[in-house]
Amino acid sequence: MIRIFDIVLSLAALIILCPLLLPVALILRFTGEGEVFYIQERIGSDEQSFGLFKFATMLKNSPQIGTGTITVRNDPRVLPVGRILRKTKINELPQLLNVLIGDMSVIGPRPLTQNHFMHYAPEMRKTIGSVRPGLSGVGSIVFRDEERLLSDKEDPKNYYRTEIAPYKALLEVWFVENRGLWLYLKCIVLTIWVVINSSSNVASAVFKDLPQPQGQLKLDLEGSS
Repeated sequence: MIRIFDIVLSLAALIILCPLLLPVALILRFTGEGEVFYIQERIGSDEQSFGLFKFATMLKNSPQIGTGTITVRNDPRVLPVGRILRKTKINELPQLLNVLIGDMSVIGPRPLTQNHFMHYAPEMRKTIGSVRPGLSGVGSIVFRDEERLLSDKEDPKNYYRTEIAPYKALLEVWFVENRGLWLYLKCIVLTIWVVINSSSNVASAVFKDLPQPQGQLKLDLEGSS
Protein backbone atom coordinates (compact mmCIF):
# COMPACT_ATOMS: atom_id res chain seq x y z
CA MET A 1 0.00 0.00 0.00
CA ILE A 2 2.76 2.45 0.92
CA ARG A 3 4.54 1.77 -2.37
CA ILE A 4 1.34 2.73 -4.22
CA PHE A 5 1.21 5.98 -2.24
CA ASP A 6 4.89 6.58 -3.08
CA ILE A 7 4.27 6.23 -6.81
CA VAL A 8 1.11 8.34 -6.85
CA LEU A 9 2.51 11.11 -4.63
CA SER A 10 5.91 11.36 -6.32
CA LEU A 11 4.42 11.37 -9.82
CA ALA A 12 1.78 13.95 -8.87
CA ALA A 13 4.40 16.13 -7.17
CA LEU A 14 6.73 16.02 -10.17
CA ILE A 15 3.89 17.08 -12.49
CA ILE A 16 2.65 19.84 -10.17
CA LEU A 17 6.16 21.14 -9.46
CA CYS A 18 7.32 21.22 -13.09
CA PRO A 19 6.76 25.03 -13.31
CA LEU A 20 9.24 25.34 -10.42
CA LEU A 21 11.71 22.58 -11.24
CA LEU A 22 12.31 23.52 -14.88
CA PRO A 23 13.26 27.18 -14.19
CA VAL A 24 15.53 26.06 -11.33
CA ALA A 25 17.24 23.62 -13.69
CA LEU A 26 17.78 26.39 -16.27
CA ILE A 27 19.14 28.81 -13.66
CA LEU A 28 21.62 26.21 -12.42
CA ARG A 29 22.67 25.35 -15.96
CA PHE A 30 23.63 28.95 -16.74
CA THR A 31 25.02 30.03 -13.35
CA GLY A 32 27.62 28.76 -10.90
CA GLU A 33 29.51 25.82 -12.35
CA GLY A 34 26.85 24.92 -14.91
CA GLU A 35 25.79 21.69 -13.19
CA VAL A 36 22.06 20.95 -12.75
CA PHE A 37 22.12 17.75 -10.71
CA TYR A 38 24.44 16.33 -8.13
CA ILE A 39 24.26 12.55 -7.83
CA GLN A 40 25.71 11.15 -4.63
CA GLU A 41 26.09 7.52 -3.60
CA ARG A 42 23.92 6.74 -0.59
CA ILE A 43 22.96 3.58 1.31
CA GLY A 44 19.47 2.27 0.62
CA SER A 45 17.39 -0.79 1.43
CA ASP A 46 19.27 -4.04 2.06
CA GLU A 47 22.27 -1.73 2.67
CA GLN A 48 22.78 -1.44 -1.10
CA SER A 49 24.08 1.81 -2.58
CA PHE A 50 22.17 3.95 -5.08
CA GLY A 51 22.58 7.34 -6.71
CA LEU A 52 20.63 10.05 -4.90
CA PHE A 53 19.53 13.05 -6.98
CA LYS A 54 19.83 16.62 -5.76
CA PHE A 55 20.00 19.99 -7.45
CA ALA A 56 23.65 21.04 -7.54
CA THR A 57 24.17 23.65 -4.82
CA MET A 58 27.89 23.37 -4.03
CA LEU A 59 31.27 23.44 -5.71
CA LYS A 60 32.01 20.28 -7.67
CA ASN A 61 34.92 19.23 -5.47
CA SER A 62 33.22 20.15 -2.17
CA PRO A 63 33.41 16.59 -0.69
CA GLN A 64 37.23 16.85 -0.89
CA ILE A 65 37.53 20.23 0.85
CA GLY A 66 36.45 21.83 4.12
CA THR A 67 34.16 19.67 6.24
CA GLY A 68 33.73 17.05 3.51
CA THR A 69 30.21 15.60 3.31
CA ILE A 70 29.09 17.63 6.34
CA THR A 71 27.60 21.01 5.46
CA VAL A 72 27.42 23.86 7.98
CA ARG A 73 25.44 27.07 7.86
CA ASN A 74 27.05 29.73 5.64
CA ASP A 75 29.34 27.05 4.24
CA PRO A 76 31.65 28.83 1.74
CA ARG A 77 31.40 25.88 -0.65
CA VAL A 78 27.71 26.57 -1.28
CA LEU A 79 26.97 28.53 -4.46
CA PRO A 80 24.83 31.73 -4.25
CA VAL A 81 21.74 30.16 -5.85
CA GLY A 82 22.41 27.05 -3.81
CA ARG A 83 21.87 28.94 -0.56
CA ILE A 84 18.29 29.70 -1.54
CA LEU A 85 17.65 26.15 -2.73
CA ARG A 86 19.03 24.65 0.48
CA LYS A 87 17.16 27.05 2.78
CA THR A 88 13.83 26.23 1.10
CA LYS A 89 14.70 22.51 0.66
CA ILE A 90 14.04 22.84 -3.08
CA ASN A 91 17.43 21.18 -3.66
CA GLU A 92 15.95 17.94 -2.28
CA LEU A 93 13.01 17.79 -4.73
CA PRO A 94 14.82 15.81 -7.48
CA GLN A 95 14.74 12.89 -5.03
CA LEU A 96 11.11 12.50 -6.10
CA LEU A 97 12.69 10.69 -9.07
CA ASN A 98 14.37 8.29 -6.64
CA VAL A 99 10.98 7.68 -5.03
CA LEU A 100 9.29 7.09 -8.37
CA ILE A 101 11.83 4.52 -9.56
CA GLY A 102 11.84 2.71 -6.21
CA ASP A 103 15.18 3.66 -4.64
CA MET A 104 13.39 5.58 -1.90
CA SER A 105 10.04 6.11 -0.22
CA VAL A 106 8.42 9.47 0.51
CA ILE A 107 8.88 8.69 4.22
CA GLY A 108 11.66 6.61 5.76
CA PRO A 109 15.10 6.78 7.37
CA ARG A 110 17.25 9.42 5.71
CA PRO A 111 19.72 7.80 3.27
CA LEU A 112 23.31 8.41 4.32
CA THR A 113 26.70 8.22 2.68
CA GLN A 114 28.68 5.07 3.46
CA ASN A 115 30.93 7.02 5.81
CA HIS A 116 28.06 8.43 7.87
CA PHE A 117 26.10 5.17 7.81
CA MET A 118 29.07 3.44 9.44
CA HIS A 119 28.69 5.75 12.46
CA TYR A 120 25.64 3.64 13.37
CA ALA A 121 26.09 0.49 15.44
CA PRO A 122 25.97 -2.76 13.37
CA GLU A 123 22.60 -3.88 14.75
CA MET A 124 21.13 -0.45 14.01
CA ARG A 125 22.50 -0.50 10.46
CA LYS A 126 20.78 -3.83 9.92
CA THR A 127 17.43 -2.50 11.17
CA ILE A 128 17.60 0.82 9.34
CA GLY A 129 18.83 -0.85 6.14
CA SER A 130 15.85 -3.22 6.10
CA VAL A 131 13.51 -0.57 4.63
CA ARG A 132 13.58 1.97 1.82
CA PRO A 133 15.15 5.29 2.88
CA GLY A 134 12.92 8.35 2.73
CA LEU A 135 12.73 11.79 1.21
CA SER A 136 11.70 12.79 4.73
CA GLY A 137 11.04 11.01 8.00
CA VAL A 138 11.24 11.31 11.76
CA GLY A 139 15.01 11.89 11.70
CA SER A 140 14.66 14.54 8.98
CA ILE A 141 11.92 16.33 10.93
CA VAL A 142 13.89 16.45 14.18
CA PHE A 143 17.11 17.47 12.41
CA ARG A 144 15.46 19.83 9.95
CA ASP A 145 18.08 22.48 10.89
CA GLU A 146 21.15 20.26 11.11
CA GLU A 147 23.37 22.80 9.37
CA ARG A 148 22.69 25.30 12.15
CA LEU A 149 23.54 22.73 14.83
CA LEU A 150 26.91 22.12 13.19
CA SER A 151 27.76 25.71 12.26
CA ASP A 152 29.08 26.89 15.64
CA LYS A 153 31.02 23.75 16.56
CA GLU A 154 34.82 23.79 16.56
CA ASP A 155 34.85 20.23 15.21
CA PRO A 156 31.62 19.61 13.23
CA LYS A 157 32.71 16.12 12.18
CA ASN A 158 33.26 15.01 15.76
CA TYR A 159 29.99 16.60 16.92
CA TYR A 160 28.11 14.77 14.19
CA ARG A 161 29.76 11.46 15.08
CA THR A 162 29.37 11.71 18.86
CA GLU A 163 26.11 13.66 19.28
CA ILE A 164 23.96 13.67 16.14
CA ALA A 165 24.59 10.20 14.67
CA PRO A 166 23.78 8.18 17.84
CA TYR A 167 20.50 10.02 18.40
CA LYS A 168 19.57 9.98 14.73
CA ALA A 169 20.10 6.20 14.73
CA LEU A 170 17.67 5.85 17.65
CA LEU A 171 15.07 7.91 15.77
CA GLU A 172 15.45 5.88 12.57
CA VAL A 173 15.20 2.57 14.45
CA TRP A 174 12.09 3.89 16.20
CA PHE A 175 10.59 4.68 12.82
CA VAL A 176 11.30 1.20 11.42
CA GLU A 177 9.83 -0.48 14.50
CA ASN A 178 6.67 1.66 14.33
CA ARG A 179 6.29 2.06 10.57
CA GLY A 180 2.90 1.87 8.95
CA LEU A 181 0.51 3.89 6.82
CA TRP A 182 -0.65 6.10 9.70
CA LEU A 183 2.91 7.04 10.67
CA TYR A 184 3.70 7.59 6.98
CA LEU A 185 0.83 10.06 6.60
CA LYS A 186 1.62 11.88 9.87
CA CYS A 187 5.25 12.34 8.82
CA ILE A 188 4.15 13.88 5.52
CA VAL A 189 2.04 16.44 7.39
CA LEU A 190 4.82 17.15 9.90
CA THR A 191 7.36 17.61 7.10
CA ILE A 192 5.18 20.28 5.51
CA TRP A 193 4.74 21.88 8.94
CA VAL A 194 8.45 22.18 9.74
CA VAL A 195 9.25 23.55 6.29
CA ILE A 196 6.64 26.29 6.72
CA ASN A 197 6.86 26.76 10.48
CA SER A 198 10.16 25.46 11.81
CA SER A 199 9.56 23.98 15.28
CA SER A 200 12.11 21.48 16.52
CA ASN A 201 9.83 20.02 19.20
CA VAL A 202 6.88 19.14 16.97
CA ALA A 203 7.89 15.49 16.53
CA SER A 204 8.15 14.94 20.28
CA ALA A 205 4.76 16.58 20.78
CA VAL A 206 3.09 14.28 18.23
CA PHE A 207 5.01 11.07 18.98
CA LYS A 208 4.92 10.70 22.76
CA ASP A 209 7.20 7.64 22.90
CA LEU A 210 9.90 9.07 20.64
CA PRO A 211 13.47 8.66 22.01
CA GLN A 212 14.60 11.87 23.66
CA PRO A 213 17.98 13.59 23.17
CA GLN A 214 20.35 13.96 26.10
CA GLY A 215 23.09 16.34 27.22
CA GLN A 216 24.42 18.99 24.87
CA LEU A 217 22.35 17.81 21.92
CA LYS A 218 19.15 18.28 23.94
CA LEU A 219 20.14 21.88 24.68
CA ASP A 220 21.08 22.51 21.04
CA LEU A 221 17.81 21.11 19.70
CA GLU A 222 15.78 23.14 22.19
CA GLY A 223 17.74 26.21 21.16
CA SER A 224 16.71 25.75 17.52
CA SER A 225 13.00 26.20 18.30
